[in-house]
Amino acid sequence: MTDRDGPLGPWSRGVLLTVAYDGEPFAGFARQPNARTIAGELDGAVRTLSATASNVRGASRTDAGVHARGQRVAFDTDLVIPSRGWVMALNAELPKQIVVVRAAGSAPGFEPRFHAVQKVYRYVLFESEINDPFQAGRCWRIGERLNHDAMQSAAMPLVGEHDFSAFRAAGDERTDTVRRLLRIEVRNRRDDPRITEIVVEGDRFMYRMVRIIVGSLVDVGAGRLDPSRLGLALREGQRALLGRTAPPDGLCLDSIVLDDEGTNPWPIDEIAGVA
Repeated sequence: MTDRDGPLGPWSRGVLLTVAYDGEPFAGFARQPNARTIAGELDGAVRTLSATASNVRGASRTDAGVHARGQRVAFDTDLVIPSRGWVMALNAELPKQIVVVRAAGSAPGFEPRFHAVQKVYRYVLFESEINDPFQAGRCWRIGERLNHDAMQSAAMPLVGEHDFSAFRAAGDERTDTVRRLLRIEVRNRRDDPRITEIVVEGDRFMYRMVRIIVGSLVDVGAGRLDPSRLGLALREGQRALLGRTAPPDGLCLDSIVLDDEGTNPWPIDEIAGVA
């Protein structure tokens, strides 16, 4: 089998990357025929170095405008380059908004999405009536102060293993909607009291699940949504019980932990982002 998108092919080795990117200029991670995407840019950079390499395979399909500090990406090749060489060579070919921060060896056909055991997303809120050009594209500006205690309290019923069918966009047609959330934390940034971060950690996520959680928590914090509605939506499975969907700008895929982190990594201590 020689399909570049398939798990099997003629390649002798695999490469596993950790990638950080500013998602604002791109139409998401997944490749599209008429738009700039993260996968498309990575494909181009890889093929500049190894013309017969496979397409890249990501652990998470981030939406347009969503950022990442610890996306995991794999591809297959016959080219023999040490991990440090892949990091340096790929970064020389990629646009400045995309950076490879780690490389390691892997088995050919390694699929990061099937080996992800933990993901951490971080959403940034900017609570101010006045815009800040240094926060543009990196946050959701809320023109009022939010009740963080109410937000944290409303989030607690979501922690644990539940059926999250209410917390997904209409385009998600998966039948398996059970997910396990390990943590939802609403916290202030110490360096800027206007900035609030919502950290969501879990094993797997559905389409726009984090953005629906965040949008609902913001509506709770603003007094527009009763805090009990999140737990009720969890039990009833009804999206209509929840609040709005947060915009993509403030969302960042901070880290993905895999059950196989590859071999001979460089840098040795750089695996993913930290939340």
